Amino acid sequence: MKITIVGAGYVGLVSAACFAELGNQVICVERDATRVERLKSADVPIFEPGLAELIAKNTAAGRLVFTTDMKTGVRHAEILFIAVGTPPKGDSSADTSQVLAVAEQIGEHLSRFLVVVDKSTVPVGTADKVAAEIRRVLKQREKKADAKAKQARKLPEFAVVSNPEFLKEGAAVEDFMRPDRVVIGVSDDAAGRKAEALLRQAYAPFNRNRERLIVMDVKSAELTKYAANALLATKISFMNDMANLADALGADIEKVRQGIGSDRRIGYDFIYAGLGYGGLCFPKDVAAICHTAREVGERMRVVEAVRMVNDSQKERFIERIVDYFGGSLEGKTIAMWGLTFKPATDDVRDAPSRHIVRRLIALGATVRAHDPQVRSLEQLMPGENVSRLKRGVSFADEPMQAAKGADALLIATEWKVYRSPDFQALRKALKSPVIFDGRNLFEPADMLRLGFHYQGVGRRTA
Repeated sequence: MKITIVGAGYVGLVSAACFAELGNQVICVERDATRVERLKSADVPIFEPGLAELIAKNTAAGRLVFTTDMKTGVRHAEILFIAVGTPPKGDSSADTSQVLAVAEQIGEHLSRFLVVVDKSTVPVGTADKVAAEIRRVLKQREKKADAKAKQARKLPEFAVVSNPEFLKEGAAVEDFMRPDRVVIGVSDDAAGRKAEALLRQAYAPFNRNRERLIVMDVKSAELTKYAANALLATKISFMNDMANLADALGADIEKVRQGIGSDRRIGYDFIYAGLGYGGLCFPKDVAAICHTAREVGERMRVVEAVRMVNDSQKERFIERIVDYFGGSLEGKTIAMWGLTFKPATDDVRDAPSRHIVRRLIALGATVRAHDPQVRSLEQLMPGENVSRLKRGVSFADEPMQAAKGADALLIATEWKVYRSPDFQALRKALKSPVIFDGRNLFEPADMLRLGFHYQGVGRRTA
């Protein structure tokens, strides 16, 4: 099939590379010319396991093409996926201006029936706005056309579809190729049925073992994405709430996790206590669904509490570090392992580490950090003025180098490289054998036996 992806960000690149891998002819349209030139050379600007290899392979094979030319992208496509950013605005609503800008360009260049797919995470009702914007531009084109042109050709038809993504950073290629489900929201008319048929064709390779397509109305599909992320965020905040209670009661949240996770109704996914969720999707989507509810006179009481628990979790952890050092971090050096919001990605958006670094510096400590993908303050806090933090933060090439001479080790991201350190060497490297584990990587009893003072999240202190 002929597929166009608009947007060469995280979702767009993964979708483009994976559709090309399945044999489709894919054009990826990106407005950033520098980014396009990098991608043409298979220089992938984001870290996602397996993605660079797929892009290189399919670019070389001619199945994946990158361009800045929207007209080419629209004229090429049977199906066009909109995968541009929808960042949060000041009022917590999603900014859909980039999505609507793409819709305007589609209207300018549309020449035959086209399935327009909202792949970006967008508020309920966005598909209607996209359709309205395309129709507005088509009507403008009709007014400009002379009488002969109007008689010769009627304006092309289109369908706007919702097809939300459910990709986990660090496993996005695998998630795309082996999805749990593919949600498609279509209108109940001739255009919608035609769109459904084309999308079934595009996603046919994923249905060989079992039916994965779930077809519904457009607004339900748009809400499904927000509902899914809100529920996953709820599980995380619930466990962090339980972890705080476990701390107060002297219970072990890891034992609790095993006890409840074994219940098939609950399961083990997303029930790990820690520093809270980060990344772009959960914070943005939780805020956006709360805003959407307020707009229609509803209140998401559970989801609002999820946000509050998550916001407080990082600060509670910092307070424990301060308490251990007698109420002051002045002059202390804290080694920090991990900066990305999760392992196997270079994404630092809303990562707990960002807040923790700022707070540690504000409290008079210095931070010596290591992360496999983040090697500078500019990378950790892009677009921010980090000059005031420069004196207090340094970066190490290896985990043990970060720990050398530090008063304590703080673990903020559960990268595999941190899971099995040489504990004898680590104890010697640290000025004091103290570990604050924000991801519960180790067993408290083992740490006590090895001579460490160890504090996890919701685990008995050793």
